[in-house]
Amino acid sequence: MSSASRLVPRSPLARHLLTAVLAMVVVLLVLSMLSDFRRYQMAEMAYLGIAVGGLTVLTGLNGQLSLGHGALMAFGAYTTALLLPDRDASTPLLVVLLASVLVTLVVGAAVGAAAARLHGPYLAGATLALAVAVPGIALYFKETLGGEQGLRIVVPPIPEWVLDAAFFVTGQELTNAGWVAFLAWTTLVLTYLLLANLSRSRVGRRWRAVRDDEVAAQLAGIDLARARISAFMVSAAAAGAAGALLALTVRLAAPSSFTLTLSLTLLAAVVLGGLGSLSGALLGAALLTFLPQVVTQWGKAAGLDDIAAAELSPLVYGVVMVLVILLAPSGLYGVLHGFVVRRSTRRLATPPAPRATRHPTTDLAAPGDTATITEGAQQ
Repeated sequence: MSSASRLVPRSPLARHLLTAVLAMVVVLLVLSMLSDFRRYQMAEMAYLGIAVGGLTVLTGLNGQLSLGHGALMAFGAYTTALLLPDRDASTPLLVVLLASVLVTLVVGAAVGAAAARLHGPYLAGATLALAVAVPGIALYFKETLGGEQGLRIVVPPIPEWVLDAAFFVTGQELTNAGWVAFLAWTTLVLTYLLLANLSRSRVGRRWRAVRDDEVAAQLAGIDLARARISAFMVSAAAAGAAGALLALTVRLAAPSSFTLTLSLTLLAAVVLGGLGSLSGALLGAALLTFLPQVVTQWGKAAGLDDIAAAELSPLVYGVVMVLVILLAPSGLYGVLHGFVVRRSTRRLATPPAPRATRHPTTDLAAPGDTATITEGAQQ
């Protein structure tokens, strides 16, 4: 066994913890080198990655198709807005995030219990109704939820000990954009750590069994309804955390942010990145965040005006989606992973080159004695 393989823990939990620690080190290094605008973009990628990761668990591991995760994010965002209405609000951000997750978890349990008996297009239709109905709640209770204008959110001041720790580690003053981005990526790393451990645990094996064959899972003693509800609750909790971080990033909770388009976009990111893979979920979130801006810049460089360049990004995103579905059904992460596996397999299957051997007698002879040895052999 090589020295590098000895350093890698064998336990899945230990490997996930080591990966989480290394990820946080990379996050600190990257965020310290970016501008505030890029930090807000990284925060956007983080909360989209959390929502897409939860949807990946629900659809990829348990086989439930949800078109209402944008609506579940709305519950987390509005909970955050109600707890942080102004600068006088003294609720700690950790409590705000936990409350947002708890509220969305309860909603996810109710929706999951109602949808546990539905399958295929019926489940998709039920969650689609949720995505259409939830934005109207803010319009109906406009005195409390702000109506179409939504609720403004004031991020509390950064704690002094966080400012001191950030300056000690990075040598820079921590800005509000850096603080929000750090919170978002810390939440993403913790969420992925929990989701990865769940997927490798007994609960994850039950989810896969229900996805692969419901009859066989039921014969094995698995409660189908309980497995579906638990998967929906975990996915909803991730959506609630994503909604809370979205509200903290844009500092607004409004119905226009949680339309059906958001739910469909999250599902598209799952398909693009790779169904059932957390790494693919993060890759899909990166495409959602950076691809529209890159395409818009290409359009402006090609001579298009601002409106035409902005309208070009959905077209390119749709074309990429169609190409991935046709050419790479396993998603972009599946393509990259397959390429790495094939390359490693080819390298292991290639036999080593034969070593050049010399005659023992020639090896023992002096350089000038080769002709003498050959003549003696001929005689």
